[in-house]
Amino acid sequence: MAHIIVIGNEKGGAGKSTVSMHIATALARLGHRVGAIDLDLRQKSLGRYLENRRKHLDAVGVDLPTPSYMDLPEIDEASLPPGEDPVAHRLTQAVAALKPVSDFIIIDCPGSHTRLAEVAHALADTLVTPLNDSFVDFDLLAHIDSDGDRIIGPSVYSEMVWAARQQRAQAGLPAIDWVVLRNRLGVQQMVNKMKIERAIAALSKRIGFRIAPGFSERVVFRELFPRGLTLLDLKDVGVRQLNISNVAARQELRDLLKTLKLPGVEVKF
Repeated sequence: MAHIIVIGNEKGGAGKSTVSMHIATALARLGHRVGAIDLDLRQKSLGRYLENRRKHLDAVGVDLPTPSYMDLPEIDEASLPPGEDPVAHRLTQAVAALKPVSDFIIIDCPGSHTRLAEVAHALADTLVTPLNDSFVDFDLLAHIDSDGDRIIGPSVYSEMVWAARQQRAQAGLPAIDWVVLRNRLGVQQMVNKMKIERAIAALSKRIGFRIAPGFSERVVFRELFPRGLTLLDLKDVGVRQLNISNVAARQELRDLLKTLKLPGVEVKF
C-alpha cells in the first residue's frame, strides 16, 4: 500500500508547493516510487513545477529521478451511483491509479477550504502543514489572546483535521500523523518569533501534532521553480560548488525528512 502524504493548509503563501516538490523529489532520489497530485485546480503550482522539470531536463539532456504526476480524471457524474460524491470520486480514482505503482503519493492541497481538500485530509497517512511564522497563519490552527500568550480554542483548519481523524477512526484506519512545519523562518530571533514558538509547542500538546523544522526564507527556492529543480539537483545540472545558503537549505531538507519518519525511508543525502 502506498503511503499518502498530504501537504495542507487553508492559507496561501505558506510554501506548500515548494515543500511538496522537495519531499516528493527527495523520496524519488532515494529510490522510492513517488506519485504526485495537485488539488489546486486553478493555479496548479506543483503541476507546473513538475512540468518545468520535465522540459528543463529534456532541454539539458539530463535524466533525474522525478515523481509521476497525475491530473484528476474527468468523470461523467451521470454514471455514478446515486448519492456518490463526484468530487471525492475524482480524487479516490486518481489515488487508486497511483497506488499500485507508488511507494508514496504526495497530494498538494489548495490554500483554501474545498471539498477536495477535505477528502484528501481523510486519506492522509501523514499530514504536513507548512505554517509561516506569524500569528496571522497561526490563527488557522487556534485562536489566541491579544498578548499572544493564551490559547483560547482550536480554529477552522484544526477542526477540519479533527473531522478527518474521526472519519479515519470510523473506517478503522490508522491515525493521521500530523506534522506542523514552521516554514519560511527569518534568521533573526525576535520577540514575536519566540511567542509563536511557545504557542505552537503548547498547541501541539493540546490538539496532537508534531513540530518539524522547515525552510528558512531563501531566494534559491524562487530561482529553482522555472527550471523545475530542487536543492538536491544542483550538482547534477552543473553547479560544481554550492554556496553556504544552498548547503544550509539542504540540511533543512534532510532534517525535515528525518523528522517525518516515513516508513522505509533512510535519509542518505
